Amino acid sequence: MPALIDFRTDPSHYHHWHVEYEGAVAWLTMDVDEDQGLFEGYQRKLNSYDLGVDIELNDIVQRMRFEHPEVKVVVMQSGKDKVFCAGANIRMLGSAAHSHKVNFCKFTNETRNAYEAAEEESGQKYIAAVKGSCAGGGYELALACNHIMLTDDSTSTVALPEVPLLAVLPGTGGLTRVTDKRKVRRDRADVFCSMEEGIKGKRAVEWRLVDEVVPNARFEEVVRERAFEFASQTSGTGDEVGIPLKTIQRKIADDGSLTYTYLDVELDREARRAVLTLMGPSEDAPASIDAALEQGSDFYLLQLCRELEDAILHLRFNEVEIGTWVFRTQGESALVKAHEDFISEHAAHWFAREIRSYWKRTLKRIDVTSRSLVGFVEHGSCFHGVLAELLWAVDRTYMMEDEFEGDNRPLARITLSEDNFGPYPMANGLSRLETRFLGEPQQVDKARAQIGAALEAEDADTLGLVTMILDDIDWEDEVRIFLEERASFSPDAMTGMEANLRFAGPETMETRIFGRLTAWQNWIFNRPNAVGDEGALQRYGTGKRGDYSMERV
Repeated sequence: MPALIDFRTDPSHYHHWHVEYEGAVAWLTMDVDEDQGLFEGYQRKLNSYDLGVDIELNDIVQRMRFEHPEVKVVVMQSGKDKVFCAGANIRMLGSAAHSHKVNFCKFTNETRNAYEAAEEESGQKYIAAVKGSCAGGGYELALACNHIMLTDDSTSTVALPEVPLLAVLPGTGGLTRVTDKRKVRRDRADVFCSMEEGIKGKRAVEWRLVDEVVPNARFEEVVRERAFEFASQTSGTGDEVGIPLKTIQRKIADDGSLTYTYLDVELDREARRAVLTLMGPSEDAPASIDAALEQGSDFYLLQLCRELEDAILHLRFNEVEIGTWVFRTQGESALVKAHEDFISEHAAHWFAREIRSYWKRTLKRIDVTSRSLVGFVEHGSCFHGVLAELLWAVDRTYMMEDEFEGDNRPLARITLSEDNFGPYPMANGLSRLETRFLGEPQQVDKARAQIGAALEAEDADTLGLVTMILDDIDWEDEVRIFLEERASFSPDAMTGMEANLRFAGPETMETRIFGRLTAWQNWIFNRPNAVGDEGALQRYGTGKRGDYSMERV
């Protein structure tokens, strides 16, 4: 396994996907290079994928929104004969560390969610044009699309064969999307998920597994017709001009600490802790939307969001023993406010809309990250609006109260904006403040009444926006005790506790996908029936079935 997994990429470095643009339609072709695996020891035949394939897809989805806002329909298709996608590479799953398997499934889920939501958020509809075998994670790629087209021939099928073949489950939301999104009848779903060979033709349409089946001879023609038909039905002028996403600049120190333009990540390996410091902007917001477009990916809120997302993914995969993440900010709240106000004023413009959507996705990555999360509201901080969302994404928040000896920074303050009351919902569909005050909905109204006020510690505490306020005498000791205690607990117990406590309120398809992922993958991927020496993942391809313990647990 390589020492470092890098999530930064661009089209010039793609090995597995290529995109062609035709006005409002983008043709996204999956053509996996079987010899370009992220790790050694396996070939990705039949368009099977590993994390490297999904890193490229995630990059494509982001670039589609920012670099090609004129695109209204994305057609996902295969560049290989007689196969759409065989799913996650089995050799990779069999040999990877448990932590990698679970983080891989989480990342692929987030990527699927991003393009699944693209129609609602960005007016970009994804079509899966399935020709050939479409199995396991391959069908999950299709399931996350907004429309599935299947060619009607003897080899084209959709299948979720993980249970009979591998003794695991579809790890990127397959079962949940079958029942919740496509509303397949439970008994039919049971039959479907027990079959190795899958389902094809008209039966796949009848069972709601696909949206339409097309004669093989006319498949490409009909897919093209459908793509431009859907494109003509979407809103937008069609003449939007995107902005290039520059490569994220990042330095890694010898101790693993990271330095970006607006973000520093300091690692303390002995304490198993990362401190993420988000910096405020150094300049005022642009004077016009044209000026913002000229800044492009250097626009403060976009650049900071990209850097934060990169740091989250880097820490998840490359620093699995860093169990506690501390979020802090430093800078001028007035400048943060100016940039957020600019986005609000131009909310109808595609650029502002996409920046908000990007923050929504990135904050959700924090919500589902299996780390202990804490926010420190210190003197000189700039927790305003969208940055204040971090304080309710974390498990606890500590805030400095009154002046500290020798500290001449401005007093610690939190400032709420309209953006704390809707634009950045959690997976449960509620804002973080609505989720925080599920049992006290009147507190949300009280908080809303304070929009624009620079709330010092006592007021923030009264409103319930922080866990604890601490003065100069208590701050150092209380914070130290918390951090040391957190690092002493079992990481497994922390993952279970935190994941349960973060998602109060209504269930949605998204919360079910991540909740079931946590339970299924952390359990099933540790069981010998799947990963033991005689388990199904190890024996796959040998002609021998897994040797199962038949004990029901």
